Amino acid sequence: MAMSPPVGAQLTSTQARSAQAIVNLFETGSVLGDYGQVTLIPGDTGHLTYGRSQTTLGSGNLAALLQRYCANLGARFGARLAQSLPRFVQRDLSLDTDNKIHNLLRACADDPVMRETQDAFFDDAYWRPALAAASRLGIISPLGVAVVYDSAVHGSWALIRDRTIAVLGDVAKAGEPAWIQGYVSARRQWMATHKRADIRATVYRMDAFQRLIDQGFWGLELPLVVRGQEISTATLAAVPPGCYDGPLPGSRVLSLQSPLARGLDVRRLQLGLSDLGADIKADGVFGQASLRCVKDYQARSGLPATGVADVALIAKIVG
Repeated sequence: MAMSPPVGAQLTSTQARSAQAIVNLFETGSVLGDYGQVTLIPGDTGHLTYGRSQTTLGSGNLAALLQRYCANLGARFGARLAQSLPRFVQRDLSLDTDNKIHNLLRACADDPVMRETQDAFFDDAYWRPALAAASRLGIISPLGVAVVYDSAVHGSWALIRDRTIAVLGDVAKAGEPAWIQGYVSARRQWMATHKRADIRATVYRMDAFQRLIDQGFWGLELPLVVRGQEISTATLAAVPPGCYDGPLPGSRVLSLQSPLARGLDVRRLQLGLSDLGADIKADGVFGQASLRCVKDYQARSGLPATGVADVALIAKIVG
């Protein structure tokens, strides 16, 4: 949940969550953000990127997030993740391709403590500073704050702010709508002409803001449609995507079926297989890759390679 804004940016809780949801959509394609998303974009100087608002190894913020999580005595994967903390602190670039660590990070998203830690961390690292920066300039509209917040997360706020002031003057002189319009235009130009292809590919962020400006949604009145997805009271209250609270490991037999089995037990099985060296993504969905890895494990263990994980097999793999 967003922190209370300072004087100047009088956003309601719903407006704050709507502003955050817009940036969540930009970062992970989800209104609520994808707490378990692990990303590696070619050419991105941030390198390994993780979580609801995609914090990076290269910036050092990923290490700070994981340190905060591991420090919580209730963290389900805290002790296990703590073994790798020095690598994150040192910004060890081999983490970019460490699939076992990637799967552990994905599994951490099932832990409510990790989700709460991410919410608090991103509030402290990005949301509250963005609110303060907006207030210092006199930006008070929810849409204006969302534009500032996007730059706080994605980068370039100070650079484009100064360019906009050089052309239009400050917010008081230009008026907030004109200033934000000028800022969005300047930032889109900066993105479109950037030497890095991954930055050029993000002009959609400014295009989405431009549509909201054109439609006059300065108050971020709900419902909104951003990048083809609905932001509403219903979607803001939904369960975050890709997060599983059950079933518990060993509470059912797992096999390839239709519809595909999904859940915490599948994720933990996949994580166990990954720890044993299997080439698998711990996404919580029992598909063909899970079937193959279970069969491989059974064959190596001298068991019939059925691909069916019964309670005894799950207990052996999960530990």
